Amino acid sequence: MNAVNERAVLAEAIFRPRGIALIGATADETKNNARAQRVLKKNGYAGRILPINPKAAEIMGDVAYPDIRAAPGPIDHAFIMVPAAAVPDAIAGCVEKGVKVATLYSAGFAELGAEGRERQDRIVAMAREGGLRLIGPNCLGLVNVTDGVPITNNAAVEAEDLKPGWLSVVSQSGSMMGALLSRAMARGFTFAKLVSVGNESDIGAGEMAEMMVEDEATRCVLLFLETLRDAPRLAAAARRAHALGKPVIVYKLGRSDVGRQIAVSHTGAMVGADELAATFFRENGILRVETLEGLVELPRLVLGRTPPKGNRVAVLTGTGGGAAMVVDGVGLRGDEVVGPTPEMRERLAVQGIHIGDSPLIDLPMGGGRGEYTTVLKELVASDHCDAVVAVLGSTARLRPTQVNENVLDVYDGSKPIAVFAAPQADRALRILDEAGVAGFRTPETCADALHAFLSWRAPKPVEAVGVASWRAAADLLRSIGAPRLDEAQACAVFEALGIEGPGSRVVTAPEEVKGFTGLAAVKLLSPDILHKTDAGLVRLNVEGDAAIGATVAELLATARDSFPRAQVKGVLVAPMHRGLAEVILGYRRDPEVGPVVMLGMGGVVAELKRSYCVRLAPVSEATAMEMIAELPELKLIQGFRNLPRGDVAALARAIRSISLLACLDGEAVQEAEINPLIIRAEGQGAVAVDGLIALR
Repeated sequence: MNAVNERAVLAEAIFRPRGIALIGATADETKNNARAQRVLKKNGYAGRILPINPKAAEIMGDVAYPDIRAAPGPIDHAFIMVPAAAVPDAIAGCVEKGVKVATLYSAGFAELGAEGRERQDRIVAMAREGGLRLIGPNCLGLVNVTDGVPITNNAAVEAEDLKPGWLSVVSQSGSMMGALLSRAMARGFTFAKLVSVGNESDIGAGEMAEMMVEDEATRCVLLFLETLRDAPRLAAAARRAHALGKPVIVYKLGRSDVGRQIAVSHTGAMVGADELAATFFRENGILRVETLEGLVELPRLVLGRTPPKGNRVAVLTGTGGGAAMVVDGVGLRGDEVVGPTPEMRERLAVQGIHIGDSPLIDLPMGGGRGEYTTVLKELVASDHCDAVVAVLGSTARLRPTQVNENVLDVYDGSKPIAVFAAPQADRALRILDEAGVAGFRTPETCADALHAFLSWRAPKPVEAVGVASWRAAADLLRSIGAPRLDEAQACAVFEALGIEGPGSRVVTAPEEVKGFTGLAAVKLLSPDILHKTDAGLVRLNVEGDAAIGATVAELLATARDSFPRAQVKGVLVAPMHRGLAEVILGYRRDPEVGPVVMLGMGGVVAELKRSYCVRLAPVSEATAMEMIAELPELKLIQGFRNLPRGDVAALARAIRSISLLACLDGEAVQEAEINPLIIRAEGQGAVAVDGLIALR
């Protein structure tokens, strides 16, 4: 069976099972475990419900069984609600019975730490050996609204009158699955599927998203994530969704770096979890919002659309204060609010509508009859903006049907319109939604959704890399074999990738220093002392054999006294290199998003100012040029005010080269760094004068 068929069979067992065993069901309706059976009955589940309870013969009108092994088949799906200690036997019973998938409501596993992780690993091993797939543990289950199959203990699901829709949700939080359901339904938005994946011991958010994307009823997938455990499959799902015209929208917690494992290099210290997640989402075509309500309200704005060409938005209002809040939010996020073009103002003036060239088009008190609609029609037809915000005043609440005249009469679907209703105007928003127009309750959510749309890009093409471009580096790493390379070894690997090295010589005693001309950089060579400048083990601009020899002796003595346990391989002596700029190039294999490459301003000031950009690795030279363009400091070497031009092409080649470490799966480079890479004048290249590499 191929992967597509396997996914279809699994989706059938998850969302449309013929029989559901409720392991831990109870006749006591005051307990949570009773809810799953009630919800199935309330929503008219057409399959067989099999309560499993050793102390009951019947529960809620369904025959109960003491053990799943005693229940008649076929059973496609089991919902396990017993304490953690009883879960292994429940898993064993499911395997014996030939159950295809089990959802574990039970908690007490990896979320509790190392001991719980061991318990979780054991049940996963049992399930895999028996051909049983797992959702959870520590999850609230799932809801197939399309077919009336809720397999959950979520109270919010029981409270709602479920109606089929076109939104689907994958949530790592069970409670937030219910929160999204209740918040969306209050706005009139309805769902096809909702799933909480809990600890993702087996089936993760990515694999679940793959199934959602292929679901005929699903037109948009919403993700509520706390972390990224299943990034490759999530990327594949997002790319498939883009090809099918189904937007994927994410809200992710963890925007701070608290709890992030301390990394070895500056790269790890500088690039936090949120920057990496943002890069992952952007490069895989996933839209990201910052507000929970934005996750619910954005889909209407992007449904049936492709990523915009720019980030320009025009704003029309009849209530200045409400619009100003949206404009503020949009501007703070870096998007461009554009005013009317001169030609537009001239056309409107002929019709008696006089507006200025302010970025905000404000018609006092909404303007005269028809003015608002006339201006909105001009904005929708104009190519000077990528989206339009229409702000409605008090009339939206008093006469909600007026949105037909103000907005819907000119809406032809050619350009996204985001409508913010300044008053609480639920009926007006419902009318807009029914007509396929995005409406927003708050200015913050409107700005959030607009920014997500305007920042949306198609998935980055996967870079094709020939083996020849990285084979020499792989062979060298294999021959070295050490978990952490010293600076000379690291620079040799970078040279094998095509990045010019510093031309260092290794000496182990002062008397070995002979024949050096010009200025030299003298640095201790040790794989155990990573940041040698901080440790006082670097000397620059040393001239002459005698001075260099004395410096070698000094550094060896300092290392012996200050770092007695460090492995010292000698001292590096290299020519001093000069250039027009210094950058830091970093690579890491991130535990959440996978291989990434980072470009930032380098040298000893690398951590003083956060000026850097990140991409998923490997990258092309064209992508590398995009990274260079993102750093404002590098404009100084690109002809800014007739300053000397640097070799930007050589920098782009170096970025691409270090990103090729992502291709070395067998050699498993965990992280690497060049700091600094010195950019010489145009046509003279770039040179790596310091570097480190750590293997996994």
